[in-house]
Parts: sequence; structure tokens; C-alpha cells
Amino acid sequence: MSTELKAMEGSICHEFETGLPAAAVWEVYGSLLFGKLMPQLLPEVVSKVELVEGDGGAGTVLLVTFPPGTPGSETFREKFIKVDDENYIKETVVTEGGLLDHGFRKYMVRIEIVGREEKTSIVRSTIQYEVDHEHAGSHAPPVFSTDGLATIAEAITKYIKEKRGSESVISPK
Repeated sequence: MSTELKAMEGSICHEFETGLPAAAVWEVYGSLLFGKLMPQLLPEVVSKVELVEGDGGAGTVLLVTFPPGTPGSETFREKFIKVDDENYIKETVVTEGGLLDHGFRKYMVRIEIVGREEKTSIVRSTIQYEVDHEHAGSHAPPVFSTDGLATIAEAITKYIKEKRGSESVISPK
């Protein structure tokens, strides 16, 4: 009789009301501009985002570096597994480093920009995770939350509101 230990799986979600049209929010979230803005808008969260491969569509790989002194891993790689420009959905999965170094088997973030009425939208951020059996059964499983995604949604919304009206959110190539 096998006593195979199972991993703990789950998901957590956060929603942020933007007060902006979904298309305007997606201009940032659905493009590589998102990664370029993170170190500028939230240097205490992310110090650098580098494009490893891809053009911003599915298959794109980014290397994200945390500021010095951040607990845990210094960097992680994430891969875009879905970028849906019609439905405003982006899914990324951590492929190396980050929470994978701390007991997670899977760490996927799904960002969905949900249009509400005419001029507002919600950023729905969902984390789907799987923690290995060693950490799932321990008294102190790995800790994470949607706080970072909430902070990012607030910063991106503020950035778009400041840029809106004077010019396009995405600068010309």
C-alpha cells in the first residue's frame, strides 16, 4: 500500500476597481510596458525586469530582480502562458526561482481586466499555487498573499490616470 503524500493546491484572488476603461488598463497590463514600469513605479517591490525572450505574447520570458535586502530569492523567471487581447487576460507562470525556491511546485498569476459599465473596469488578480507535500504538511507552509498584486494595480491605475488625456499610454515606437 502506497502512502504517497499529496501537494496542497489552491488559489487566492484580489479585485481592484480602476475607474478606467478596460482597454486603457489593458494597454499597460497586456504589453511589455508593464515590466518596464514596475521598477519605476514600485522600486521597493521590483528593481529590474529584463526581457529574456519573446515579444510580449505567449511564450515571452522575463527575468525579475528584487531590490537588495528582499527576503527570499533575488530573482525569478516567469513565462507568459496566455495573452488574450480580446478578453484582456494574461497568465504567467514562475519557471525558476522566486517562490519555487521556497516549497512551491507551481505559482501562476492570472490577470483579468473586467470591463464594468462604460468607463470603469476591475483588475482581477488570481494566484493559483501548488505547494509540495513537505511544506503543505508543515506547521509553517510558505506564506504569500495578493498584497503585491494589489499594490501593482493601484500604481498602474495611478500611472494611467496621470498620463490619460495628455497622450497615449504607450509611447510611440
